[in-house]
Amino acid sequence: MLRPEQMSKVSVTGAKTVMEPVVEAVHELNLLHVTEYDGSWEGFEPGNPTEGAEESSDRLVTVRSLESILDVDAEDAGPTRIVTDDAVQEELEEIRTRVNELDDRKAGLRGEIRDIEERLDALDPFVDLGIDLDLLSGYDSLTVAVGSGDREAIERAVADSDDLQEYEIFAGDDTMAVFARPAEDADDSALDDALVGADFASIDVPDAEGSPTEYAEELEYEKRQLESKLTTVESELEDERREAAGFLLAAEEKLSIDVQKTEAPLSFATTENAFIAEGWIPSERYDEFEAAIADAVGDRVEVEELERATFSRDGTDNVRESFPEEGAGSSATAATDGGTAGAARADGGSPVVMADDEPPTVQDNPGAVEPFEILVKAVNRPNYYEFDPTVILFLTFPAFFGFMIGDLGYGIIYTAIGYYLYTSFADRPAFRSMGGVTLAAGIFTMLFGVLYGELFGLHVIATYFWEGVVGLSHAPIEKGLSPEGVDWARGWLVVSLLIGIFHLNVAWIFGFLEDRELHDLKHAVYENGSWLLMMNGLWVWIFSDVVRGTAPEFIYTTFTAQGVLPIGFGGFSAVVGWVGLAVFAVGLILLVVGEPIEAVEFLNVLVNVLSYTRIAAVLLAKAGMAFTVNLLFFGVYVDSHGGWHFGLGGMPNAEAVAALGQGETLSYHGYEVTEIMFGGLVHGDAATILIGLLVLVLGHLLVLALGVTSAGLQAVRLEYVEFFNKFFDGGGREYEPFGYERRFTTED
Repeated sequence: MLRPEQMSKVSVTGAKTVMEPVVEAVHELNLLHVTEYDGSWEGFEPGNPTEGAEESSDRLVTVRSLESILDVDAEDAGPTRIVTDDAVQEELEEIRTRVNELDDRKAGLRGEIRDIEERLDALDPFVDLGIDLDLLSGYDSLTVAVGSGDREAIERAVADSDDLQEYEIFAGDDTMAVFARPAEDADDSALDDALVGADFASIDVPDAEGSPTEYAEELEYEKRQLESKLTTVESELEDERREAAGFLLAAEEKLSIDVQKTEAPLSFATTENAFIAEGWIPSERYDEFEAAIADAVGDRVEVEELERATFSRDGTDNVRESFPEEGAGSSATAATDGGTAGAARADGGSPVVMADDEPPTVQDNPGAVEPFEILVKAVNRPNYYEFDPTVILFLTFPAFFGFMIGDLGYGIIYTAIGYYLYTSFADRPAFRSMGGVTLAAGIFTMLFGVLYGELFGLHVIATYFWEGVVGLSHAPIEKGLSPEGVDWARGWLVVSLLIGIFHLNVAWIFGFLEDRELHDLKHAVYENGSWLLMMNGLWVWIFSDVVRGTAPEFIYTTFTAQGVLPIGFGGFSAVVGWVGLAVFAVGLILLVVGEPIEAVEFLNVLVNVLSYTRIAAVLLAKAGMAFTVNLLFFGVYVDSHGGWHFGLGGMPNAEAVAALGQGETLSYHGYEVTEIMFGGLVHGDAATILIGLLVLVLGHLLVLALGVTSAGLQAVRLEYVEFFNKFFDGGGREYEPFGYERRFTTED
């Protein structure tokens, strides 16, 4: 669970005459993560695709093109089916012909419609002008310019031109037509030259006759006819989609499998008569892998486990256990071409691998933990040789989130959202994983909500369950918003520090164990043991009598018999504190000796832990927001002990509270009322109640949403920044086995 699944490098060697059935068997297993041959062996070349590869690739391109044209998706699949080569060849060609014909018609009609729309847009100014189109051109002694601009400037420019004798301007709302008679010695561009300085935007006259309004109506009619034809073609394409979708999806799957199989030799090392294929498989499934190939081709190939990768990074022999076979091994079987396959062996008969590639990472987490892999992969896939922190996120992230929100009502909604995502998106792993994470966060939010005694910020669980049924004076824990409960707020700051100390201890212990496996004990002590000593030593010193009076007093009183969390701890003695400081000094010395460049960051053991106080900060912030929403709707009155009470059953008389004098008291629901903080919108008239309901609903929806962006992001930040940085590098390779998980086809 903390380690990925162990992987083994395997080799399959045999004559080319059995390569095709071997590829079939390996593909059916869907188990081998193939290593690409890098061309480094003398006498071996990458293999060539087998017969039919190019044809299958071309057909696959055709199928995907048709799926794109028809907008086919997986939901259109229908039942699984058997698809033969003949069916692909015949039916695919028929579908291609029909679909391409319809698509060409569709494209042509859309082009014609766009052309008409452009002509209609160009015609708008002439409709505005209101002059027949044939009157705007074709004159021998007149020139005409149609466009838009400032009329006064245009008239001035035309009147001032020596090349124009007479002119007339006709105008619509936005468009003008300028008719002018050039002088006898002027050229044809006289009007255009005159309008250059008038900022006149010229418009080309359409090649048409008659009224522009009537011409526009003709174009609209033609457009409607084309749109009707387009609708018919699109309907025919939709019918084709419904009929062909299942076949196309199945054909795509079959052809994808065919392409995988026929192109597999490209990754093999081959000679004229032999081939060698290598890759990674889960170690525990080696026997299954070997048996499946033996069932397919008998003893005509040699399957060999070359090495078994253990969990370290340097790739030396002591962390990759080799499995050499006696004698010539796989090379002897492959040497059907005169012995050239012997180049694949090294001194003493131990195997030489194609490439020193890292094993792929297969995260090995149980079902409940698996959804949290998405949070790890958001940073990076774990490296094969390091710890997989998914299980730690499973144990801590929902607890952090639930502790910060801590409300039964919000928790029920988060849980419902998570359950919906988890159960409704089985075919979309990312949504399903986020559903699982949200579900776990919602459960912890409900759990802490019961312990806090809150339902949408109201203390009804505390009143009716913890006080009414269990008989406690208040809920087991409180958030600490009111003056009466301020010690709880301070206490959560201390608890946040302890959470940080524990969380960081786990991180540096992981780093210590990794360094010990990667290098040796000395490196582990220098690089991680030093930080462990520094952090724990410093915080023992802080929680001791040595600094009492300097540090805030509540860090010593929170866990005393009189504190809010009475476990009988009031701080370490001065002697223990000085010992802790000495331990911190030892850790700092080890860090300076082993990693001197990191010594400048020695205060991280203080800063990193203090960063966890954001847990208490978000807890109080979210509680304060929910309190404010409920305050506005229900109102709040204050008792003589500083306690706050929502006006769920009404509010004390405001005038009586305002008139309280020295020695006078006012009791309400068993509480001695001293102040009304806010009267509550629900206790007003009908209009005020409606406003209050809007505030109540929108306010709680806002708190619900901000719970994700504050509590969720802060919890993730603590995991990524404070926790992961101590030991996690990532960069693992995805396990991509040679094979295919069928969804649309079957061979039975």
